[in-house]
Amino acid sequence: MLRTRICELLDIRHPVVLGGMASGTNPALVAAVSNAGGLGILGATFLDPEQQRADVGKIRALTTAAFGLNHLLAFATDDRFATTLAAGPRVVSTAWAWANQDLRPYFERAHGAGAVAMHMVSGVPEAVRAAEAGVDIIVAQGTEGGGHVGLMGTMALVPLVVRAVAPIPVLAAGGVADGSGLAAALALGADGVLLGTRFLATPEAPIPPSYKQAILASDGHNTLLTEIPDVAVGRVWPGAMSRVARNRFIERWLGREWEVRQRRHEIVRQMQSARERDDAEESNLQIGQTAGLITGISPAGQIVQEIAGEAERIIRSRLGSVLAD
Repeated sequence: MLRTRICELLDIRHPVVLGGMASGTNPALVAAVSNAGGLGILGATFLDPEQQRADVGKIRALTTAAFGLNHLLAFATDDRFATTLAAGPRVVSTAWAWANQDLRPYFERAHGAGAVAMHMVSGVPEAVRAAEAGVDIIVAQGTEGGGHVGLMGTMALVPLVVRAVAPIPVLAAGGVADGSGLAAALALGADGVLLGTRFLATPEAPIPPSYKQAILASDGHNTLLTEIPDVAVGRVWPGAMSRVARNRFIERWLGREWEVRQRRHEIVRQMQSARERDDAEESNLQIGQTAGLITGISPAGQIVQEIAGEAERIIRSRLGSVLAD
C-alpha cells in the first residue's frame, strides 16, 4: 500500500483527494471518496449556512472518515467561512484568492478550529505566499484540469512548487485521472493527487447525465480555455481561465465576449434552461483534458481503490523493471 505524508497528516489510507468543485460535489460523493480511504471535499463557497450545515450532517450520516470543505476566497463570505469552521471538518480547503487578500487569517482560523489548512495554487508565487502564511498542504494545479485553472502545465508546475515550498507537502492536480497519474505525481515530488473530472463521471456526482456522457465521449482534445461562462454570469475570477468542452454554446460566443456582456441576463436564462432539459451542447461543461482517459462511469469508491492499486503496481513493476543492475 502507498503511504505518503498526506496519508499521515489527514489520516487517510490512499493519497487521493476529491477536488472541492462548487457544482460538482455533494454529500454522497464526498462520503464515497472518504469511505474508500481517500479524502472527500465538499464545495462550500456558494452554500448558505443552513445548506452547508445540512450537507455536513448528511456527510456525517454517511461516513465517520475525514472530509473537507472548500472555499474560493475571491467569493468567500465570513458567515459561510465561519459555518465551515464550526462544522469541524478535518480539512479547510481554499483556492483563488485575490492578490491583495491576506491568506494568514484564513489559515490561522482553520488551525484554531482544529483543521488542516490546504490551499490550491496555479503558480509558484502563489505557493510561496501560501507557505509564508502558514498553510499545511499546497495543491499545485496544472492547466490540464477542468474548470478554473492557470496557464502552466502540471508536469512543470508540480516540481517547481515542491522545491519552492519544501518541506510542505504538495498535491498534484490537473491531468490526473488514474494510477499512472498518481505514480507520475509521486515521481515529481508530490505526496498525492487531487482529482476533479474523474470524479464527475460517477453515479454519485450531482451533474446531469448528458454532462457525464460528454466526459465519456471526449477524446481529451475538445476542451479550451475561455472566460465566456464567467462573463455570462458576471463573475470575475482572479487570474483564472475556465477549461470547458467546446460545444455549441461555446462555439456560438467565441470572439463575441463583448456581446456576452451585453446579453448576459438572456444567456444565463438559456444556460439554466439547457441544464434543466439536460442539453449538454448548450451548457457550460467544465471538463479537463483527462476526459480522454475516462471510459466509463464508475462508483467513486471504486475509482479511489483502482487509482491507488494501479499506482502501486506501476511503481513496483514497471518502474522497477527499467532499472539496470
